[in-house]
Formats: sequence, C-alpha cells, structure tokens
Amino acid sequence: MKKFNLLSLNITLGAYPEFLDILISMSKSNQSSYTCVANVHMLVEAYKDKQFADLVNSAELVTPDGMPLAKGIQLLYGKKQDRVAGMDLLPDLLRISEKDKLKVLFYGGTQDMLENTKLYCERVYPDLSLAGLISPPFRVLSMEEEDAYIAQINSSGANFVFVALGCPKQEKWMAAMKGRINACMIGIGGALPVLIGMQKRAPKWMQDASLEWLFRFTQEPKRLFKRYFHTNSLFLFLFTRKFLKTKLKIANS
Repeated sequence: MKKFNLLSLNITLGAYPEFLDILISMSKSNQSSYTCVANVHMLVEAYKDKQFADLVNSAELVTPDGMPLAKGIQLLYGKKQDRVAGMDLLPDLLRISEKDKLKVLFYGGTQDMLENTKLYCERVYPDLSLAGLISPPFRVLSMEEEDAYIAQINSSGANFVFVALGCPKQEKWMAAMKGRINACMIGIGGALPVLIGMQKRAPKWMQDASLEWLFRFTQEPKRLFKRYFHTNSLFLFLFTRKFLKTKLKIANS
C-alpha cells in the first residue's frame, strides 16, 4: 500500500477492507509490527517533534483515523480515501479474530477499564481467545518490569496486541517494542472506552461532517480544551498553507 505525505506524516492509502486484510495477515504471521492510527492530534504532535514523526513513519501502516486526514489527502492529491478509524478497526478486528481463532491482548488503560473490557468481550465475542489484559503502572518502567511484560506478552501467543496508552505514549512504546514483541501491535487510544460503553461515540452525521472531535469535547471539556482548540487551529493553519503552496506550484508549472 502506498503512503502519501500529509504535513509531517506519511499516511497509508487504501480502501478500508484492504487495511483489515493486511492487519489480519500480519497477525497470523506473528511478525513484529506496529500500526499507528493517525488523527489531527498525532499529526500536530509529529509536526512539533521530528523524532516522534520518524517513529510514526516507521510503522508498517499509518491509517487516516480522522475525517480531516482523509479529506486532506483528497484535497492535496485528488485521491478519495476511506476513513480508517480505530473505533471501527477495533470491533472489526475482534470479530474477525473470534472467527479465525486469533488471540488478542490488551495493554494499557486502568484496571477498571480492562475489567470492563473483559466483561464486554465475554458478552459480545464469547468465543474470542483473550490472551491477556495488562494495566502497566503510570510511570516509567524499570528494565526488569519491561522485560517481564515482554515475556508475558510473547508467552501468551497473542496475535494482536491492542495498545491503549494514549498518544504519543502508545506510539513510542510500540516503536520501542518492534522486534521484541512477536505480534501485530495497534495503537487504539480512545477507541477502547468507546467500544466498551464507558464513553459515547458521536452520531454518524457528526462523524461524516468531521465533527466527532466536537462531540468528544462536550464529554470531556476540561481535559480536551487545549488539545482540540490549540491543536485543531494549528492543523487548519498548517494544512491551509500547504494546500495553497501546492496549488500555487501547480499553477506556475
């Protein structure tokens, strides 16, 4: 699958089913890989931090999670692109994993969230093979702790490791685990609490109108105020500048 640059990140393009097929294929091969599910927040973080941009761009797949990214690709390159959101990938991959007898493991989140995840999976995906639920401490791990978690994950036989540490922590963790964890790692961020019902997802019309961020903001205004209003404003400025430069270059060629 080809990648096209959007500001600081190289976004993987393709139809939504293609992403599912590749992820399932990587999980069955037990190759060490990681996938970043990119939204505006990740894009701006990468713009401000080249080292972070490099590790995201080293991922096997960088999916356009947010509608602004999918529409941005279309405006810059004239390519219609599906949105490939973590909130859609996670339930689809769990469903396919149940059918294909693949093992899944969740890494990250609070103990309470993971207990709810276990109950949710038992209810919705009763035949799913749950290889583990790990809630690491919210601090830097010692080398011994890190090695112990790696050994636990590898010995579980997990095909998928769904990483819920939040951006940019989960992307940095996956990049550090590349070659050490023998599974397909995917950063699912805020998709997990939505899946298990701890948070609500925006209605379809808001998703299609690129307003899912606004719906999430109304649920957690204090936590998300700085991220959304600063980050989204910076993204609009950077993208508009890039778009105008591209059009000017085409006009002068």
